[in-house]
Amino acid sequence: MQTLSSVSAMQSFAAGLRAQGKRIALVPTMGALHEGHLSLIRLAASRAEAVIVSIFVNPTQFGPSEDFSRYPRELEADLAKCAAAGALAVFTPAVEEIYPKGYSTFITEEAVARPLEGVSRPVHFRGVTTVVAKLFNLIRPDLAVFGQKDAQQVAVIRKMVADLHLGVEIVAAPTLRDPDGLALSSRNRYLTLTQRADALALSRALRRAQEMVAHGERRVDRLVAEATHLLAQHRRVRVIYAAIVDRDTMETVREVRPGQTILALAAWVDEVRLIDNEIL
Repeated sequence: MQTLSSVSAMQSFAAGLRAQGKRIALVPTMGALHEGHLSLIRLAASRAEAVIVSIFVNPTQFGPSEDFSRYPRELEADLAKCAAAGALAVFTPAVEEIYPKGYSTFITEEAVARPLEGVSRPVHFRGVTTVVAKLFNLIRPDLAVFGQKDAQQVAVIRKMVADLHLGVEIVAAPTLRDPDGLALSSRNRYLTLTQRADALALSRALRRAQEMVAHGERRVDRLVAEATHLLAQHRRVRVIYAAIVDRDTMETVREVRPGQTILALAAWVDEVRLIDNEIL
């Protein structure tokens, strides 16, 4: 497995793969890899001959009071995991490689990114779209794999790809969960055992909504009220949003449309911010 840290080396490596006619898959990450990330790499390997993983804690997608400085960085362990999961190369640039002195160009998606995370984290998606577009330009992958846990991110990137004619297939991989139901996340390591017990309220609320839909409930207000009620029973949990939205546009809907509608949740568990969702 190759480890590349400069933009020029990454461009040359990817160009060589294309010259050989290789189908390239990209898995963008911020490192601190867990089994959810590794499932993305394995899925990418099943769809392409060459899998490139990027590991880059992107400063532009963090707000001023967020956890950029303490976000876990475990490069050596991450590289071993990438190799075991089937990556051909890992791109590990420094911030100065991606945003050199004088950098001033950003990409914004202004519709899908506006609600939900866009309200509570107003600079987040500008950073996401910018860094992902840069990676797509550097590597020119045939496809890129993201996790469905970040459902709004997937929708925003799909819209950017369509609007800018980038020609990259976006694949959304199912959310992986621990046996207790908690969605895998690099931020789960911030949780104490007590906080983790309260964090399970998110997956329980999603599961309850699924049960209600399976029994015929389609009223959005009823489903959101039930999810919010379950979350509010835990004193450490503060709801940021609970919304039922279209999976492509992230716009709120009046009635559940099975397979096209998502219940999206975000909450603080004490000082730890978690998101989760389910396609109803």
